[in-house]
Amino acid sequence: MSIQNKPLERRGFLRGVLATAVLVPVGGALASCAGGGGATESSAPGGAVSADNPFGMADKANVDAVIFKGGYGIDYVEFAGKILEKNHAGSTAKISPSTDISQELQPRFVGGNPPDLIDNSGAKSIGFSTILDQLEDLTSVTEAKNLEGTVIKDTLYAGVLAPGTFDGKLAALNYVLTVYAMWYSASLFEENGWTVPKTWDEAYDLGMKAKEKGKFLFVWGMEAATYYQEMAIASAIKEGGDEVRLALENLKADCWSNPAIQSVFTSIKKIVDAGLFKPGGAGTKFTAAQAQWSNNQDALLYPSGSWIENEMKDQTKAGFKMTGAPVPTVTASPKIPFAGLHSASGEPFIIPSKGANVAGGKELLRTMLSKEAATNFAKTKLAPTIVKGTVPADGFGSTALVSQTTLLDGAGKNIFTWNFIDLYGTNKDQLVVWNTFLDGKSDVATLTADLQKITDKVRNDDSVKKIEVK
Repeated sequence: MSIQNKPLERRGFLRGVLATAVLVPVGGALASCAGGGGATESSAPGGAVSADNPFGMADKANVDAVIFKGGYGIDYVEFAGKILEKNHAGSTAKISPSTDISQELQPRFVGGNPPDLIDNSGAKSIGFSTILDQLEDLTSVTEAKNLEGTVIKDTLYAGVLAPGTFDGKLAALNYVLTVYAMWYSASLFEENGWTVPKTWDEAYDLGMKAKEKGKFLFVWGMEAATYYQEMAIASAIKEGGDEVRLALENLKADCWSNPAIQSVFTSIKKIVDAGLFKPGGAGTKFTAAQAQWSNNQDALLYPSGSWIENEMKDQTKAGFKMTGAPVPTVTASPKIPFAGLHSASGEPFIIPSKGANVAGGKELLRTMLSKEAATNFAKTKLAPTIVKGTVPADGFGSTALVSQTTLLDGAGKNIFTWNFIDLYGTNKDQLVVWNTFLDGKSDVATLTADLQKITDKVRNDDSVKKIEVK
């Protein structure tokens, strides 16, 4: 996923996926659905189970939640806490911030008094391998009805439970969605009568039209050169099917030589050789390069995750109408439809089995998954949660947010992601390779060989624990 392309300190979404990807127990595959394996709940007194109280939260109870205070803050959980307090008169939801989840909460796990709900995020989150057997299976939450009376699992986007599922156990529920797309200015395209390309040939043709107007098709910055790797992988997965993703995930020999990947690399090389990338990206800071796109409009297209709007909000031209589109495919009949999308969930919420109020932790999480709370998050953070149907047609005034929900709805079940780059920490080496390629100083054969060498090094290193992905 393209989170591997976003520098660690900048990518709020990375927090969740790294926590789930890096620390999967060896031999455990990332499952596609949740299963059993729940731990024993605390012995705290419970309340009566009912339609409005599916977990039997006790009356006048206290719920203790510790939330990572990063880019999303903690106010969205506080919002849900107020709803819980209203629905359960006399109860209190204590929402505490933390910038170092591991340091603060490891002692509480050891002491047997962990919080009832935790946002296990941040670079200093707790390793799942150390606490997995101490966590509740959250299948009971997704099988419950939300505050509006609909079964929660039926309200979620496809694939969002996979990142938090370990050996069949839904140990973490990732709350926020990141959508990866090819971003452009709808207003600029409207002014020039341009159409967003669906194939790489169409992208090349668009680039030639842009060149006539003194613009480039793409721009890149040195720290974000692998944003183009993300785009290439997503395109190849759509072109060649899931076998492309699995070969990369499992570090297969010659995985970068897959015909679908090669066809995408060749298409990008054609664009590079035509001078349709703005020169100098290998020596340009990524934010400066992005401003060349969003503020100066020197280039038409830019691949990124949906954080791009917020990241460039102070350097985006007025009336830009930032919009996302699916990445191009090589042919007009790929194995996964053009609308297929790279998207994944982050911000992993967990519920310790030894929490004083396990039922209360589940009830707070259920409340966060209500339409009211999820809509509040989308409105205040301009980012979608895993809950469908919470962004209005006007996207709260954000064209980028509107396009995210449009993309997700259009993709349907054709949503995919991958973890191997973050899992094995290869992005640093891949940045060098991609900067050279985008700068026109290497060819497809060299790009392929260099990427395969990085993969082979990990595969052949017996000291590195491998994760089989099925």
